[in-house]
Amino acid sequence: MRGHRRAVAGFLVRRIVLAQGAVLPLLIAGVSLLLLTRGGLYWLVPGTFVASTLPMLVKAGRTKDLASYSLGNIVLANLGNLIYAIYVVSLPLGPVWALHGFHLGATGLMLFWYLRHAGRERQERKPHRHLGAQQRPSTAVDDSLHSATSPNSR
Repeated sequence: MRGHRRAVAGFLVRRIVLAQGAVLPLLIAGVSLLLLTRGGLYWLVPGTFVASTLPMLVKAGRTKDLASYSLGNIVLANLGNLIYAIYVVSLPLGPVWALHGFHLGATGLMLFWYLRHAGRERQERKPHRHLGAQQRPSTAVDDSLHSATSPNSR
């Protein structure tokens, strides 16, 4: 029971930290607009992007399921980010650095996770040679589904 409470508490802390981190650029934008300083609207873009991307990263990291992502798309995104970084470093420090840094980190992390976990998923789906291409090893879930749907089980 204690381990379950600790896991739930850890989950809640991570969610709160991520939610607050995603809101931080929006908070900066709001304060900048209220104080009538320049650049307030420029923080809305990174804030919106971070808030929209964090749930994808959290889900991909938690489930390790990257089957819906294309390796080609992830590689092109990383390549484009690296080329765009040449331009970003010539700009003064500001919201574009925050946005590009987050985007660079997010696509890099997705590439790392894809290369790390997709190979494992392909190995699990590959048919075993000694069973032939038409057969695959059954699992407990397959066995329970088969027994529930089989005509002899009634």
